[in-house]
Amino acid sequence: MTPDPDAYFVGLGQGRYRPTVHTSGAWSEAEQHISPMVGLCVHEIETRLPSQLLVSRIGVDIFGTVPVSDFEIAVSVVRPGRTVELAEAAVTHSGRVVVVARVWRLAAGDSAAVAGGWDAPVGELPPWDMTSVWPGGYIASLDVRRSPDAVPGRATAWVTSPLALVLDQESSTLARFAMLVDTANGICVRQDPRRWMFPNVDVTIHLHRQPVADRVGLETAVTFGASGQGLTHSVLHDDTGPLGRASQVLTVRPLPGAD
Repeated sequence: MTPDPDAYFVGLGQGRYRPTVHTSGAWSEAEQHISPMVGLCVHEIETRLPSQLLVSRIGVDIFGTVPVSDFEIAVSVVRPGRTVELAEAAVTHSGRVVVVARVWRLAAGDSAAVAGGWDAPVGELPPWDMTSVWPGGYIASLDVRRSPDAVPGRATAWVTSPLALVLDQESSTLARFAMLVDTANGICVRQDPRRWMFPNVDVTIHLHRQPVADRVGLETAVTFGASGQGLTHSVLHDDTGPLGRASQVLTVRPLPGAD
């Protein structure tokens, strides 16, 4: 057997991709984990719609599960502009749109004199085996370091991956950073995922600066409401400190057949 490449996707040309086993998901290994797909959408927008504008928001809506099989990405500019632009990447599988990512890009300016905020940097953390909680090729591909004082619903972690986003293609630091953010929903589960389902239906990333390293720091809190809704919210960090926020809306329900 030919071994799977050390990448999440193989480019087939003209916006077509083949996912590798490393994309297989935590809820079902026949479905892709959305985290690498987020990075790929950013990669496609940056590659096919290059711009000097800076990414300020990545908003991803997940319309359905994405099988571990070939798919296509179409990109377009929804709102053109010299100082503010909205770009879109739409992922299609077997003629069905399954993921749409919209990226706001803003003109750069000099605000160094007033730069600052309240979040403190994240320090180094010990290794944690995330496969003890989650199956799937994506989770198995990660190097995760998590705070020893993590509790259900709250943790701090560093997440990295040695794999390329796309085989034999260079990806930006932003794309590699974005491909790891959706991991947040699994680093401090409130309930056993063998008894409860809580997949996210979106990923929204807001940035106040661009990442300078593709290692993702997550200060994550998970909240479940009483009517089947939930929220995973994270402060995002890179090696130089905090750089933004990420939120994921959850649909919370008992796993069918669980005791």
